[in-house]
Amino acid sequence: MNSYFSLLFAFVFLPLSILAYGIAPKKARWAVLLGASYLFFWFLSGALVAFVAASTVSVYLCGLGMARMMAKRDELVKEAPKEKRRIKKECKRRMRLVLAAGVAVNIGMLVALKYLGFFSGAFSSLLALAGISVPTIVTSIGVPIGISFYTLMAVSYLVDVYRETVQADRNIARIALFLSFFPQIMEGPICRYGQTAQSLFAGEPLKRENLYAGSLRILYGVAKKVVVADRLNAFIKPVFDNYASYDGGVIALAAVLYTFQLYCDFSGTMDVAIGIARIFNVELPENFRQPFFSRTASEFWKRWHITLGTWFKDYVYYPVSLSKPCKALTSSARKKLGNRYGPLLASSVALLAVWVGNGLWHGAGSQYLFFGLYYFVMIMAGGLIEPVSQSWAAKLGIDRNCAAYRAFQIARTLVVIFVGELFFRANDLQAGLSMFSIMVGNFTLDSFLQGRIFSMGLDLPDFAIVVVSLLGVLAMGLAKERGKDPLGSICSRSALPRWSVWVALALFIVVFGAYGRGYTPVDPMYAQF
Repeated sequence: MNSYFSLLFAFVFLPLSILAYGIAPKKARWAVLLGASYLFFWFLSGALVAFVAASTVSVYLCGLGMARMMAKRDELVKEAPKEKRRIKKECKRRMRLVLAAGVAVNIGMLVALKYLGFFSGAFSSLLALAGISVPTIVTSIGVPIGISFYTLMAVSYLVDVYRETVQADRNIARIALFLSFFPQIMEGPICRYGQTAQSLFAGEPLKRENLYAGSLRILYGVAKKVVVADRLNAFIKPVFDNYASYDGGVIALAAVLYTFQLYCDFSGTMDVAIGIARIFNVELPENFRQPFFSRTASEFWKRWHITLGTWFKDYVYYPVSLSKPCKALTSSARKKLGNRYGPLLASSVALLAVWVGNGLWHGAGSQYLFFGLYYFVMIMAGGLIEPVSQSWAAKLGIDRNCAAYRAFQIARTLVVIFVGELFFRANDLQAGLSMFSIMVGNFTLDSFLQGRIFSMGLDLPDFAIVVVSLLGVLAMGLAKERGKDPLGSICSRSALPRWSVWVALALFIVVFGAYGRGYTPVDPMYAQF
């Protein structure tokens, strides 16, 4: 068992987990979920499960430490109300030390396990420029599954306790389940403690409507992953691994198809995670909101990997932008550049911190850092150009809300996304730059016109299946964009149409899934991050 899409998980692990949860008494159901979560983690990462346990203990102890300080603060304030400001200030200082320690432990484990080789290699390269030869340190410990996800959740818990938006939990089992809940441990979504901790521990009984709605969401996610994403890998991987053998047209197509592959893989996995959680009466936050209807790069990142974006906004962007140095920079820039561009310049500092963090969060590689900086530049450029765009549209009498202009904005944003994903998927930054150079400098349609495109891993029927499936996904997205809920609507119907859709979707996966001879199974792509 290596993912949610393995047969062992689908037909053994998940059914047994549901059965055990269903027959367990209410007070013991949390233990079933916790046991299943740690067992699932063990299957995927073995003894590295010790790191999620260490993370759990660290945030539990730091949370209790801050809670005791707050309790002592309140006692002292009651005893000496005139000293309220001094007491609170001193308490904040001590809590910051505990918070810093907890964050350092968790981020330190993440850096040591995931980034040590990358940073030591970069350091060695810098020293080599000065003529100093230092061997690169290579970590051999391994990387636990989902460490980037549960680390951010652990940090959010500590910061929320420090901010007093949640109370420190005195039950370590609840924290352990919050950080390790098996439907979300591989790829998120990145939850806050206040969103899921209580419902995970509540032990609500299984409900028929949840079983149906959850299983339907799971099937929809499996269809996107197995029918589309896994099938496209047969074309995409050879192109990215041997890009010098292809012309610019093929590379451009690979970049476009990779974007849809990543979406179907990642959003499909999110559908599975949300569907499984629904079965246990736990509501996980949505991680996608029709991202390909975005009109700007900034809007795209409000619709794509939503929980990561909101995490960086709440725990990086706001703290940096509201810091004293940034406030001083904003005030100075406002005086010199005006109310429009002054704050924009100052906010660029916080935005840079977000996108450097976003890039490195995705992986220890130069291409990921470049990916983050690419979106930083695009979003900043969008902010700078927007007033000019508004002015010209007004002068030319262009209605920026008309369908044609919206279509232009969406098309423009898609180009930005496709280029970004080209660098994101590239094996390294040099490969990404070379592929971009070929795509722009040697763009031809010869492979399409001569039909060679159908002998590069996918044949015509494969492309047809992909196109039809993506049209179905697009139709679902368009319905949601218009405020409708197709899957929810199906769940509300009578038994015959409901089960007809369920069976049809299952048969679609069985008949058209990319498995068996000629196809190579592909692990969920975001699990590596």
